[in-house]
Amino acid sequence: MPLDIVRNDITRMQVDAIVNAANETLLGGGGVDGAIHAAAGPELLAECRGLGGCRPGEAKVTRGYRLPARYVIHTVGPVWHGGWLGEKRTLYSCYRNSLMAALRHGCESVAFPLISAGAYGCPKADALRVAVEAISAFLMDHDMTVYIVVFGREELELSGKLFSRVLSYIDDVYVDEHTDRNRRSAREIPDMLPDSAAPMSRAYRDAAPMEDTAAFSASLEDMLSQVDESFSQALLRRIDEKHITDAQCYKRANIDRRLFNKIKNNPQYRPGKQTVLAFCVALELDLAQTRDLLMKAGFALSHASKSDIVVEYCITHKIYDIIEINQVLFKLDLEPLGY
Repeated sequence: MPLDIVRNDITRMQVDAIVNAANETLLGGGGVDGAIHAAAGPELLAECRGLGGCRPGEAKVTRGYRLPARYVIHTVGPVWHGGWLGEKRTLYSCYRNSLMAALRHGCESVAFPLISAGAYGCPKADALRVAVEAISAFLMDHDMTVYIVVFGREELELSGKLFSRVLSYIDDVYVDEHTDRNRRSAREIPDMLPDSAAPMSRAYRDAAPMEDTAAFSASLEDMLSQVDESFSQALLRRIDEKHITDAQCYKRANIDRRLFNKIKNNPQYRPGKQTVLAFCVALELDLAQTRDLLMKAGFALSHASKSDIVVEYCITHKIYDIIEINQVLFKLDLEPLGY
């Protein structure tokens, strides 16, 4: 998945580069900055001394030393003064310049903290929104795997009304579904077949006339000759109908180009359900079209799945920003769309 929000310690990320939310001296500090310097060892500080500091919005690169990452990209976020002094513009530059630096150093994967969301005072919802906007814009033109690393899902604050509305929808649909299911199960228990049903059905099968068997085989052969289009064929047809390119589709779906090519070039390949749903969102399908594309891959929407309910709500309300949907899924500790 090109952009993913993960819970982890950024100093342990197995990526080409991690980004350090540094101060202007680049000589270490508290929070993420201090943790990165401590994990990388004194060699990192020695290299930083020769960089001459860094201005807000800029990015400078050092080796990773004792870190799993090959590089550390140091960037200085803005101190938050209410958002009236160009803080968001500077914060956007932090992400953009860091990603361009990673590109110049041949990096294929980069991990970011939420820059300026700690001691510098930027509201986490604003910090996340700017991060997603900057990273998403970069990924529309470049292939790279980018992570936003947080310590826990509670740390992630979502602004707006989407999260609360989704929670309310889950309560209405998910609880009702499970209540109804329990009632159905209670009613069905007394109606279970008696123990004698199994041998009866076996005897019936053994006594089935040969002509019935032949008729069944012919019917099955007819059905197999009318196999519907594969998921791959249906996906490519939908892309053509939407008049978008393959690249526009898989980037909107937050799907890796290599995975898309595997689906495209192998009609028999069956992607996972979250991948199929990601394409449904990227193609801005309605609920009926979504169910149809899911069926091509052998899946269905279910009110027994909270993840499915979230996607159903978003599609019904024409919310097709996959990163926004994934933020809600992350906050609910559910599997994101993509892969």
